Amino acid sequence: MSRKTALYGLLCVLAIPFVFPTWWMATSSIKPVADVFKFPPSLIPTHVDFSAYRQVFQAQPFAQQYLNSMYIAVLCTIGTLVVSSMAGYAFARIRFRGQNALFVLVLTGLLVPSEVTIVPLFQMFQRWHMIDTHWPLILVPIFGAPSVLATFIMRQFFIALPPELEEAGRMDGLGRFGLYWRVALPLSRPALGAVSIFTFLHSWNLYLEPIVFLSTPSKFTLPQALTQFVDAYGGPAWNVQLSAATLTAIPVLAVFVVAQRQFVEGLAHTGLKG
Repeated sequence: MSRKTALYGLLCVLAIPFVFPTWWMATSSIKPVADVFKFPPSLIPTHVDFSAYRQVFQAQPFAQQYLNSMYIAVLCTIGTLVVSSMAGYAFARIRFRGQNALFVLVLTGLLVPSEVTIVPLFQMFQRWHMIDTHWPLILVPIFGAPSVLATFIMRQFFIALPPELEEAGRMDGLGRFGLYWRVALPLSRPALGAVSIFTFLHSWNLYLEPIVFLSTPSKFTLPQALTQFVDAYGGPAWNVQLSAATLTAIPVLAVFVVAQRQFVEGLAHTGLKG
């Protein structure tokens, strides 16, 4: 047995704890409810039943909730890319007094748990009449901890870029914004890809903020909606919940499969320099 074959075999074994829960979720969503917790669990359903998927859309406005999560995640991703790329470039290229101290202050935002700030945020958005709207779910990630981490990644990437790449643009008369927009930003695709992935996933999986700020079912996002599938006795409707969870996981898997190369390259570049 070659070393490469042994390595692939070891990786397949190590992947089982991560792949099995997803496989069980997807296959259990098409099982009769009596077979969901059958022991030992069956990897391949013996009886296929897609009725739970129909019940997902009948029990509540799941299609609208799906759309809510999608457009909120897209807006958060775009907003975070704009804010973090500009802030990261400024910290990497513009020298000013107190620059390092300000950057450390920005990074301290990563140390503050969201549970600590949720009450003052609620009071602030209540004064702005934004409760039971999607604005808090868009503004908080863009200007909160996800954007701080994104700014750090972008700053490290821009520091690693040789300054000589901008000299030609400066000789052509480009100003600071022109250098950022026409030179630095097009070269930062790996970092932008990494930021896009974790920002999208963070917004897609957001749970605490929706249950605090939203109360109308048609405005719910998917993590909040998943808790609403119950049977006649108030207990979890497991097959329906698993069907909804499977539908919820599809965009996450798709985004990561499509952009995983940029994600790895972007994170690798953050430790090159600085």
